[in-house]
Order: sequence, then structure tokens, then C-alpha cells
Amino acid sequence: MTLELKGVSRSVAGRVHLHPTDLVLEGGTMNVLLGPTLAGKTSLMRVMAGLDAPSAGRIFWNGADVTGQRVQDRKVAMVYQQFINYPSMSVYDNIASPLRLQGRSRAEVDREVKAVAEMLKLTPMLGRKPLELSGGQQQRCALARALVKGAGLVLLDEPLANLDYKLREELRLEIPRIFEASGAIFVYATTEPEEALLLGGNTATLWEGRITQFGSTPQVYRQPVDATTARVFSDPPMNFVPVTKVGRRLTFGRLAAAPAEGRLAALADGRYLAGFRANHLALHRHSGQAVEFACRLTATEITGSETFLHLAHGGDAWVGLVSGVHDIAPGSEVSVWLDPAHVYLFDEAGALVAPAAYALAA
Repeated sequence: MTLELKGVSRSVAGRVHLHPTDLVLEGGTMNVLLGPTLAGKTSLMRVMAGLDAPSAGRIFWNGADVTGQRVQDRKVAMVYQQFINYPSMSVYDNIASPLRLQGRSRAEVDREVKAVAEMLKLTPMLGRKPLELSGGQQQRCALARALVKGAGLVLLDEPLANLDYKLREELRLEIPRIFEASGAIFVYATTEPEEALLLGGNTATLWEGRITQFGSTPQVYRQPVDATTARVFSDPPMNFVPVTKVGRRLTFGRLAAAPAEGRLAALADGRYLAGFRANHLALHRHSGQAVEFACRLTATEITGSETFLHLAHGGDAWVGLVSGVHDIAPGSEVSVWLDPAHVYLFDEAGALVAPAAYALAA
């Protein structure tokens, strides 16, 4: 079972929604589309499903060209962030509806509905109406209706976005289990890097209608191929600062410096862009190699056990994430520390030239 996109692009009224895209998804895989709003995730899914025709390129399912095939003729199921259920029908009848449209026997329908309801923990709710369910149960009902179709391709377009935190966490844990049981190709769109990491599988990062990288989720997270991918796969977005290498010395911004050792020693002298994630900044020096940056605090966000520090470093705006509660007055001058082992270096065009040392060791 394979879905392959060859040179697929889409433009509407002269506006590019998808740049030419090549992508191969294999059967039995979880594939996350990660990117901000308007990155092209929904456009890509709609083309995969056959809801929209590509402006150029071809789509192949198991080697057969399905580019012009109607969505009704494909074994595709979609679940959206809105709970799309039939309010006048019971949960049982909602799940059974695609099977009845397929002309399946009453015994087959009953068997399939009960099996998928058991998988999704909906058995006690089969006699209820969707509006009598919680938000999470309603979304599980929509998922069950999609899965029972026996679709080879299941597309999930931000299916948990409208749920509260507790329900999102519950379903994030359940979806990989559901996926493993079904064996279909799953494509899951999200704006949240944490969600991609929790779901695992493969991740495609999208930015302005382009796939910037596709591969196993941990690999894309640890070794982004460019600064754009690093921005997309970091929450808060990755921090950046210009860096200059001369001989065995790295100078970050104007003042902070560190020796160019290990993987950085062989880099050619020149100008680069250093990137590092929020959780790698610290308020105290924990490493003998740590670099000190003098910053101005612009705001804090205390989440309970952690504090987000919004920092101004010269003309750069950074975010740090540190453990504990830190009630620091906005406008205060603060020093933050960064271990060079957590620094990614990108060339002036944005391509990765040196992964973080911790990522190579992971």
C-alpha cells in the first residue's frame, strides 16, 4: 500500500497553495504534516484525498494513477477538527452509516461497528446521540466512522484542535494505538511540534506551501536540514543569533564568545547563523563551556513549574524556558547561559552545516 505524489502543485486564482511536491507514504505508517496556519497542510491533504485536483503533477495509489479519480471512488476517510456527526442518529448509526452505504449485510455492519466501538472505548455510548457525548467522545465517534470504512488512507486535519487540554492528551495517546490496529496510511496535520513528537512516525515540515523536510520524526526534530525547518519544529520557535568563526573562536552577536571545538573546529571561517531551542537557555551556568549572554527581560509567563522568559538580545527577540517560578520584573537586565553543545549552525543561506552535538549523540 503506497501513496505517491510526483511533482504535485496547486494554485488558485494565481496564488500558489502548494509548490511542486514529491512525497511517498508507505502502508502502515503514521505521517504528520507539521506547520503553521497557511503552511499548506490542508491543501496537501485535500489533493491527497481527491477533493481538489492538482494544478500539475500526478498522484499514484499502489502504482495506479488516481489523479483524476473522484474522492467517492477512492478508499479515503477524513476527520476534521470540527465534530462532524449526524446529530439525529445514535452513535451506533453514525458509525454504521458508511457500511450501509457500501451495502454490507446487517450482520457485517453489527460486527464491524461493535469492533471499532470497542477499540475506541465507545461501546457504552452506542445508544446515545452525539450531542449527549463529551467533546472527546464525539471526536472518537467521528474517528470510528472514518476507520470503519476500511479506508487505506485516513486523513486527520487538526482533529484535536477544538478539544480541551485533558481530552487532547487522552486522544494523542490513543491515536497511535488506533493507527497500529488499523494498518492504514495515516496523515495527521498539526501546528504543534509537541503533538508531532508524541505521535512519532514520520514528519513532513511545511512552510509557505513547501515541504522543507520529510523523515522519521525524531530525526527531523534533532537534525533539521535548514533554519526554516528548525523554526517550524520548535515551540517556542528556535532562537537565532549571528555568529562569526575566526580560527578557533566563535563570536555570538557582538560580545559573547566560545572556542570552536569538536564538530565546529573544521568549519571554514566565516559568518553563520546559530540556532538554539528555548529550553537550552539557563539562568545559571551549568557547564564550564557555557556562553553568557547579557539580555533585557521584556516579559515572563509562569506556567506553574516552568517560566517562559521573553528576552531582548541586541536586535534579536529570544524566548527561554527555565524550570521553576521566576518573578523577574520586566525591563530587568539578566544573564542567560547556553552550552555550545546545544547550538545548531546554519550557513547564510539557512542550510544546516553543523547539528547540535547533543542531537548527534541522541
